[in-house]
Amino acid sequence: MNNTYAEMDRAYHLHPFTSLRAHAAGHPTVIVRGKGCRLWDSMGREYLDAMAGLWCVNVGYGRREIAATMREQAEKLAYYHAFASMTSEAPAELAERVVTMAPSGFSKVFFGNSGSDANDTAVKLVWYYNNTMGRPLKKKILARSRAYHGVTVAAGSLTGLDGVHESFDLPLIEVPRLTTPHYYWVADSGISETEFSEQLAQQLESVIEQEGAETIGAMIAEPVMGAGGVFVPPRGYFELIQPILKSNDILLIADEVISGFGRLGADFGSNLFQIEPDIMTIAKGLTSGYQPLSGCIVTDSVYEVIERGSERVGFFGHGYTYSAHPVAAATALINLDIIERENLINASAERGEYLNRQLNAKVAPHPLVGNVRSKGLIAGVELVAKKTPRESFDPQLEVAKRVYQAALGRGLITRALQSSEILAISPPLVISTTEIDELISKLTAALDEVCGELDSSSSSGAHSRVA
Repeated sequence: MNNTYAEMDRAYHLHPFTSLRAHAAGHPTVIVRGKGCRLWDSMGREYLDAMAGLWCVNVGYGRREIAATMREQAEKLAYYHAFASMTSEAPAELAERVVTMAPSGFSKVFFGNSGSDANDTAVKLVWYYNNTMGRPLKKKILARSRAYHGVTVAAGSLTGLDGVHESFDLPLIEVPRLTTPHYYWVADSGISETEFSEQLAQQLESVIEQEGAETIGAMIAEPVMGAGGVFVPPRGYFELIQPILKSNDILLIADEVISGFGRLGADFGSNLFQIEPDIMTIAKGLTSGYQPLSGCIVTDSVYEVIERGSERVGFFGHGYTYSAHPVAAATALINLDIIERENLINASAERGEYLNRQLNAKVAPHPLVGNVRSKGLIAGVELVAKKTPRESFDPQLEVAKRVYQAALGRGLITRALQSSEILAISPPLVISTTEIDELISKLTAALDEVCGELDSSSSSGAHSRVA
């Protein structure tokens, strides 16, 4: 074929989370190589990847040790399944390691292929659990507005973003929606973070009373909300909501797909925020994206009920062809070795503090920036038309998207988040302070460029925002 890769892609590839009409008329960027925090495209342009792919390449690109392990495992045993008590070496070893790493009380891990299917598994386990307990009505899953839990039918229903629901007839399952814990926009003027958390806890109690605790099986929550806006929980949030869930016999699912394996400067977000989940979902940093792999980890108390259910149905009727894939498991093991050997979780905490200082010193004062928030090596930069009184941009201006494009033109990959004016930053955990300085410099230059464009236009299109 004489087509270039870009032409072939545009002609035959249906892209995820892409404006399809714009893609058909545009020219896709073909990434051909990666090393550390750097990427290169087919035109020879170099980029600093400040998003670690999609929040996932924690150990950085081009790890020959991982590639060698993948090849060795593929040559030894490229595939075998986990149905009917079958297993292979790497998944068994990884199961032990993951459960050992998880917060205390966890017992078993189910392996899948993506964060979306891990959250689907969590939903099915909640249903299975309550059916076994003789509580067929206890099936609703509480989730928060602007949460991101994936895009499969169940996980997409849990996600609190209109773009994931519209045209797909979602949500398909019952998901009572809770307020986004976004202190900057949602909290009443003048109240503290703790007071805001108290209001959110009161709302949770009200929703439970309205829906009926006997109908609610679980609540799902990201320790730090990622793709919905990088929302760090307000002070006291999880400490206040967990007793309410326990008193109503509602399980807590911690979606650690983004936050696990060092992203927040801790093994898991649950450790950082003293969350005691009943179910925990993982993916992304588990393999640093080198292979698709996810997990759904359950506590002893949940597993005991699930195991008891087999007395009635005979077998656990859930699983995938590629569950516990040996090459993916071997990849995860060597990836976790690297994270441990290079002390990348502590590095994430330390470099995260440096990133936070630089963002607050050099990005937060920018006239387009209303709020900067971060935890470990994840950050959100919220763009506003006016800081005081607070005003947001007309969505038609697509300001965050324009800043993203201006940064991309300077060789910096960030991400403009859906249905918001928020830029996300989530670099590999191996990023250096010098590279953080480069990130900040290119981001501020991109902000300056877009600010100049807006100043030269006849109107900023600003309007007050009610969250």
